Amino acid sequence: MSPQARVSSETTASLSTPDRIESRLGTLEFNDGAPSEATAELLYEHLDFLHGVEAFINSYPGASTTAMHRGLRSIGVEDNKGVVIFSELMDSSSLFLTANCDTVYAIGFLDLSDGPMVIEVPALEAPSGILGAVDDMWFRWITDIGLPGPDRASGGKYLFAGPDYEGTLPDSGFHVSHSRTNGVLYFLRAFMIDNDPTVPSQVLRDGLRVYPYVAGGPGTAIATFLAGKAPLGQASTLAEIVFVEGSGLAFNTIPPSDSGYWDVVNELVQAEPADAGEPETLGLLARVGIVKGQPFDPDGRMRKALEESVVVGNATARTVAVSPREEEGWAFYPGSQWFNPLWAGGYEFLDPPPQITPDGVVQSPHEGTRKLNARTAFFYAYTGITPAMCMRLTGVGSQYIFTMRDAEGAYLDGGRDYRLSLPPNIPQSRFWSVMVYDRQTRSMLQTDQAKPDLGSQSGTVEANQDGSTDIYFGPSSPEGKSTNWLQTDPSKGYFVILRLYSPLQPFFDKSWRPSEFEPV
Repeated sequence: MSPQARVSSETTASLSTPDRIESRLGTLEFNDGAPSEATAELLYEHLDFLHGVEAFINSYPGASTTAMHRGLRSIGVEDNKGVVIFSELMDSSSLFLTANCDTVYAIGFLDLSDGPMVIEVPALEAPSGILGAVDDMWFRWITDIGLPGPDRASGGKYLFAGPDYEGTLPDSGFHVSHSRTNGVLYFLRAFMIDNDPTVPSQVLRDGLRVYPYVAGGPGTAIATFLAGKAPLGQASTLAEIVFVEGSGLAFNTIPPSDSGYWDVVNELVQAEPADAGEPETLGLLARVGIVKGQPFDPDGRMRKALEESVVVGNATARTVAVSPREEEGWAFYPGSQWFNPLWAGGYEFLDPPPQITPDGVVQSPHEGTRKLNARTAFFYAYTGITPAMCMRLTGVGSQYIFTMRDAEGAYLDGGRDYRLSLPPNIPQSRFWSVMVYDRQTRSMLQTDQAKPDLGSQSGTVEANQDGSTDIYFGPSSPEGKSTNWLQTDPSKGYFVILRLYSPLQPFFDKSWRPSEFEPV
């Protein structure tokens, strides 16, 4: 069996919805406002199922980070000590939710349960740069690193304190952040130079450091010690970081889509403080038997409800991500199949990102409502969250638009041929790319092209005489178009992401617009 098969995709579940419940809901019996014993039992059975579906949908962000944590540990990446680095870029061998093969990734996890940890990142200036972010174990944003972060590509020391830390912190010299979870995910993306990952890979290997923070050490003034506000510590002993090369390595970071899903979520709940998650989500998990400090051992009735709810929850999350309704308002252009759910509520799924005007930043109106479907769609299909993914500021960050359907409204079919036309002057100041993803796994599509990606860094893409660029998709290369062709699999549906790194104003004001996917 090939490595790709071993880390294979999620299987397609048969949607046998709980007819045994639904078919009996029309026979509810109440006497003077009180349910009969049979009615009460039925409604509680139905409520367990509903709680299970909601628990699946709302806990998916935490399941995703935990599955990634499991995946990295499976290849030898230890917390606080190891980092997986893709020196030759990522490819379709590993299963990552919509990762890219355009940038050098360095990904790791911190464990803050024994005290604060420091990530020291090197300076990596233009024409390269680091675009990184740090999220907690419930996929809540903590801080940015590199170009959008406080170091602004000049390098620096990032200190992370866990939820229970009560010790002293340095006076200066560190970018200090607090995490609501002891586990912390960090991911760095370094830009290639002249389409070559060698230099940024080596800079990360030479300059990235992860080590414990020693209270009262460098960063704390002697005067602070003399005032009794901090101990007098020494500099941390820098252990050698272990880089695990991930390029070409097959491993899985995607949550299960069967009953094993609940074991992943239980692992997270047991590992973190009782109040590390959102109370409503933890309440839903408690209703299905996942409670901090208690064994997860559902009885037969609850196990059946959980098996059914994970099937329906998974199907629901997939539908929201793959087939958003028009009224969601996620279409990036009027009447277009290109969309992005982040623009509805920003990285917190509350308010759209602010407008950037000549007079400064203008915040969007605050409605006080969580954009639940946007959150579900994003975390089911994509990974990592940061303001840099949905901001209207030019020349920094990374912006994306997605399409699942062609110009006729049909899902993209791996057995058909399509053309995507990109007008001249693609609005980016770093690079652009077009990537193909398996609709089932939400990971890079596995074909003979190990890196299912074309863009300004490919070195082969040919533009038309008018400056526009046509990209072709299909199981076979169109004659004379091999340099602009992305292979698809006739047995698989797929979707596409158009990425613009450090985008320019024509993207935001939408004066530049790609074509829809045209069948050819």
